[in-house]
Amino acid sequence: GELDWKIIAVDTADPLAAGLQTIADVEAKLPGVVSGIREWFRWYKTPDGKPLNSFGFDEQAVGKAEALEVVEETHQAWKRLRRGDSETTGLWIG
Repeated sequence: GELDWKIIAVDTADPLAAGLQTIADVEAKLPGVVSGIREWFRWYKTPDGKPLNSFGFDEQAVGKAEALEVVEETHQAWKRLRRGDSETTGLWIG
């Protein structure tokens, strides 16, 4: 399979948002939520006959700083794609 990043975010309008600034906060204040999200992403494609998904980073969620780096990196890749600076074979780019 290919690398497929997922971002865990909290709606700023959520009453708990002020206390959930890091992934450690989520783990501490909402036990089981991160592992539940991980398990959902592990299994969600299996009804279509696809194998279980696997995870890097020893199956641990990375922190905010690293997640924001990934968002920036993928955004720059998207901008290169839209400018025509990247290979688009087989991709629909609208």
